[in-house]
Amino acid sequence: MAGTAKGRRLVAPDGRDTRPTSDRVRESIFNALHSLGAIEDATVLDLFAGSGALGIEALSRGAAHCTFVEAAPAAVAAIRDNLVIAGVAERATIEVRTAEAYLATRPAPVDVALCDPPYAFADWPALLARVPAALVVCESDRPVELPPGWDAARTRGYGGTVVTFGRPAGADGT
Repeated sequence: MAGTAKGRRLVAPDGRDTRPTSDRVRESIFNALHSLGAIEDATVLDLFAGSGALGIEALSRGAAHCTFVEAAPAAVAAIRDNLVIAGVAERATIEVRTAEAYLATRPAPVDVALCDPPYAFADWPALLARVPAALVVCESDRPVELPPGWDAARTRGYGGTVVTFGRPAGADGT
């Protein structure tokens, strides 16, 4: 954890359903977001939030608000605890439902969407076609196929993890 929550240890839900992002990958993601000028005062959507570490990192580094979307009760409890631990709960909303169910509500647009589904997830084009974001960060075990109308701003591999940044086609900053 960096930013205002630097040095605070977050909790993770028990079990194998949540796969935390490694410190190295999380640091790389947020260094890239910083270089793109995408985090300061941003509205962020953390889909498949797990422990909430990615969204909390965004808040810690200056995002204005983050909506965490998670369906698993143990993970939701961890997010609530972690928001308090990090001191950022007042700038957060938790949606207790699946990412697909949340996106079906046609949520308001956000600046950045952090998409870190389970590694077995394969339907990226359908998911991302519904994400209302100026920039998406996709974490997977393989390169992510962006839907029509999206351009890859950058793709990087970190061991068994591939991170793809995508923007709507023609958006500035690509």
